Amino acid sequence: MSTSTAVRDTVDATARARDLLGVSRLTNAALTSWLHGLPGVDQVGCEARAAGLGTRSIKTTAKAWAIDTAIGMIDLTTLEGADTPGKVRGLCAKALTPDPTDASTPRPAAVCVYGDMVPVAKEVLAGGGVKIAAVATAFPSGRASMAVKLADTADAVAAGADEIDMVIDRGAFLSGRYLDVFHEIAQVKQACGDARLKVIMETGELVTYDNVRRASWLSMLAGGDFIKTSTGKVSPAATLPVTLIMLEAVRDWRDLTGDMVGVKPAGGIRTSKDAIKFLVSVSEVAGDDWLDPFWFRFGASSLLNDLLLQRQRMRIGAYSGPDYVTDDSPSLY
Repeated sequence: MSTSTAVRDTVDATARARDLLGVSRLTNAALTSWLHGLPGVDQVGCEARAAGLGTRSIKTTAKAWAIDTAIGMIDLTTLEGADTPGKVRGLCAKALTPDPTDASTPRPAAVCVYGDMVPVAKEVLAGGGVKIAAVATAFPSGRASMAVKLADTADAVAAGADEIDMVIDRGAFLSGRYLDVFHEIAQVKQACGDARLKVIMETGELVTYDNVRRASWLSMLAGGDFIKTSTGKVSPAATLPVTLIMLEAVRDWRDLTGDMVGVKPAGGIRTSKDAIKFLVSVSEVAGDDWLDPFWFRFGASSLLNDLLLQRQRMRIGAYSGPDYVTDDSPSLY
């Protein structure tokens, strides 16, 4: 991508933001006024609603559908400093054949790895219908110059990544430098080319629900294709109340602009029961249009194992032994 193309596309994002904000020039003051003018989050009400959604009883055929749907929404993830080509090949093989005893088992949506592992994943996944997602922009800290972040992104895309998971500069966001974060996201989006961009807000560091709502809207305004909770390296990671706020944001964004944006909770979602709670929230908060891997993902590794065990129990009426599923990365994912 040429510099002129990147600049032109970034200016287009800015032009859209000016139109939505109703300003002639996009400034940090204008963004601050707009973001802080969003309705505040009722913490008690949000947590009560999330708790209520988490008590819905899903059984029999609906549960079977939910398990298969959740499997198909997973970004099967390994993001450890000790990752090796062999480990990534094994993860990709698992994505292609989640359950060797049952060929009807859906495949996860994507495998998510560090950028240098993209060629390894591409070799194994070729033609299998599983996307390759790469973390970029100095993941997980985001502490690097824009030149480094853009090079990181471009390198992963050139290697074959279909999706990029970027991290925002939380320090800039928390200090009120919203315009800097906007330009960061917009420039990374352009560096993605045809790859889809997931914007990681690291909600565990944003302190308040109001900040989660503001970061969600800012990420969409700057061109993110997905808004994502977490890197999986900070606790708390994905929580139901935070995801509920993000689902409200994408719903309201479509009402305002006509465009859909995806949501990806990541980190700490390990059981089928947890995954089903999130799917119920998607349906009742954003709407059934988001019940599709194109618009909703789980960032996870160990979640797949529990879904496979629950799926087998429903199919044959019993659980297999502990060696039925592979032992995955011991991270927050």
